[in-house]
Amino acid sequence: MKHVKYLAVLSTFALLFSLGALARDNSTHTVSFQDSVEVGGTQLKAGDYKVEWQGTGPAVQVTFLQHGNTVASAPATLQSDKQVTHDDVVVDETNANAKTLKEIDFAHQKAALVFAQGGM
Repeated sequence: MKHVKYLAVLSTFALLFSLGALARDNSTHTVSFQDSVEVGGTQLKAGDYKVEWQGTGPAVQVTFLQHGNTVASAPATLQSDKQVTHDDVVVDETNANAKTLKEIDFAHQKAALVFAQGGM
């Protein structure tokens, strides 16, 4: 009888942990930049970043993290697109070949972060 109780408790914990893994935070994603880009007055080097934002929209504060450290923060607008997009990073290139981050679209979702040019 003890084994049945332990099995029931173990099954309950396994179910709870798997549900927690499925309840992923939708305000955190990863993004890769092929080239350096400027966002919020900060130059981000090419590489992989974790992108987090605070707020439910449309106005949100976006934080860029690399290796667990915050490297930039900028205001953005969280937009809901009408169709599911692919991962896409949209940049605006200036005359001096500098690239400014304009938008991040997230794969398999109807959401995009849109950054104002020159800050919000």
